[in-house]
Amino acid sequence: MAGAGVNRMDRATALASLAEREFDVLVVGGGITGCGIALDAAARRLSVALVEKDDFASGTSSKSTKLVHGGLRYLNAKEYRLVYENLAERQRLLRNASHLVEPLPFVIPVFGKGGVANRAYVKGVDTALWLYDLTGGLRIGKRHRRIGKQRALAHLPTLDADRLVDAFLYYDARADDARLTLAVLRTAVLDHGAVAVNRARVTSLVEQEGRIRGAVLDGPGCEGLRVRARCVVNAAGVWADEVRGMGDGGVAAAIRPAKGVHVTVPAARLPCDAAIVLTVPKDKRSITVLPWGEHTYLGSTDTPYDGPLDDPAVTAEDVSYLLDAANAWLSTPLTPADVASAWAGLRPLLAAPGASERTADLSRRHAIEVSARGLVSVTGGKLTTYRRMAADAVGEVVRLLGRGPRRSPTARLRLRGAGIRGTDHLTRRYGTEALEVRSLIRTDPSLADPLVAGLPYLRAEAVYAVRAEMATTLEDVLARRTRALLLDEAATRAAVEDVAGLLAPELGWSDAETAAHVAAFHDAAAAGTAALR
Repeated sequence: MAGAGVNRMDRATALASLAEREFDVLVVGGGITGCGIALDAAARRLSVALVEKDDFASGTSSKSTKLVHGGLRYLNAKEYRLVYENLAERQRLLRNASHLVEPLPFVIPVFGKGGVANRAYVKGVDTALWLYDLTGGLRIGKRHRRIGKQRALAHLPTLDADRLVDAFLYYDARADDARLTLAVLRTAVLDHGAVAVNRARVTSLVEQEGRIRGAVLDGPGCEGLRVRARCVVNAAGVWADEVRGMGDGGVAAAIRPAKGVHVTVPAARLPCDAAIVLTVPKDKRSITVLPWGEHTYLGSTDTPYDGPLDDPAVTAEDVSYLLDAANAWLSTPLTPADVASAWAGLRPLLAAPGASERTADLSRRHAIEVSARGLVSVTGGKLTTYRRMAADAVGEVVRLLGRGPRRSPTARLRLRGAGIRGTDHLTRRYGTEALEVRSLIRTDPSLADPLVAGLPYLRAEAVYAVRAEMATTLEDVLARRTRALLLDEAATRAAVEDVAGLLAPELGWSDAETAAHVAAFHDAAAAGTAALR
């Protein structure tokens, strides 16, 4: 494979290291929590290995609403400390991942009858936003304010002007969740010596003298490979109960998955330049309308889920729920024909005894559990608080190992690429590492061409994903290293054969293997969004 000089994560080298070494910590799960744990532990000078059964961020961590926020609605549940912690972590991410995390204005429209709003509702929103400011929202540098009807329409012109009376504006932040996860992992691997491998499923945990001391893997190049570790951390998200069961047979389920669905539409059909928070009339939840380049996405649903954990599908009911929720407040209704793509993710919520049946009511707090055999399990939480979750988990690891600093160094640890605010497409996605992507274009100017027609991604990004970011499949490149599939499914599927031809020499695929990868991509895309056809 070409690409000498690129700061790469190399799978073959990592697999060799897994086979040869004994590690202080083995992390099971390559989502944002697992990658955060790998970084925290490696930054404390512990030797770290991370294994992921699919691809990094392939589960919840690439399918969220992509917000880094305090959670205004948690104030209604009086979870003030959670909001405070969330907002503190938001500010750390704005500093430590400045290329990926950016402030975003949020608008809460106020609707009424006859040009008059419900005074109690307006006072309630204003009070909640003042509390949000005081809990930490002001750290972003701006406080909330009332902006009036016309300024609200400037942010989303298709709001129903006949019923719109007023609006509030406040600020939070957002990030590309999959790229953030990858930046955390690359920082752990390239700057702190962690070893990470994707497509390495844990089939069993290894016990020695009554303690969990490693795991057996299965996957390409690692069939039956045994990884030795003094401590194992279970950060498998919605699969955490499965891993816990390997280390402690018969454990009670701790995770209650909740499905969150988002749909994407062309910005021409729903133009906005801020996040717009809309109440869902039938259940009093809320959804958010968010700008994403030439597209706009809506989400999320929040429903109990008991189906297969791998690749949950978007249903027609999911799509109708989101479109109906938005159309209740729009002057130009959306139809299913407007939906360019959709995605579904599962939130790993904690199931406390006697908890509400509504997953929307469950806390987003996290928990750390250490089993009798020493398996450390991290459950619950959310994207915004991954660093705090990791610090707490590694604190338990340090206690179990009896070595390593007790204080986490990650509060001020900048991620790879940070130190620059994105002013163009590549710097917004790669920060200072955009220089490496541009160097590929200087070598081969054709790599400056679009990867998928109508989307901003470049062919160079696909090559870089393979050479430097351990991408091994078309879905890795088109759904996570870039977000093409989430933005426009039809355009992405139309481009997939060309993308496969670009990747084949990089990955050493034969013609037959290339065709098989193309077919597998189409099958996966069709299965996940059958409701759109």
